[in-house]
Amino acid sequence: MTNPVDKLREYGYELPKPKAPVATYIPVTRTGNIVYVSGQISSSEQGVVSGKLGDTMNVVQGGNAAELAAVNFLSQIAYSAGVDLAKVRRVLKLTVFVNSTPDFSEHHLVANGASNLIVGVLGDKGKHARSAIGMAALPLGAAVEVEGIVEVED
Repeated sequence: MTNPVDKLREYGYELPKPKAPVATYIPVTRTGNIVYVSGQISSSEQGVVSGKLGDTMNVVQGGNAAELAAVNFLSQIAYSAGVDLAKVRRVLKLTVFVNSTPDFSEHHLVANGASNLIVGVLGDKGKHARSAIGMAALPLGAAVEVEGIVEVED
């Protein structure tokens, strides 16, 4: 399998160094071989990708925001947890929060942006259980937030 960081480059991304948390929490916790990654919003060096699905953003834009949040999720595994992405055994669970209007019903399609990127980068090890949830708002006005649980090698 291609190195996950090289695979990420094929998607047009460099693995960014994570920013420090803006509240009282830590970005990852680890117990044994299980890593819990705190919610990662749709942001880049250019700033937060903000918007509300069903109002100011469409599904394609939301999927792109979810993809960006997934890049930040992978970054936390690599940098904050100190785990080489090639040492990920399995992404166990993702939760994708979508900033959306009450009548928006395509959260699952937005969440595919995150899921597709993670599977594309990690292969079968990236296949995961998932929830896609609509929210009235997300931190800093972000369009999407992704959190998850990962099993890693020793």
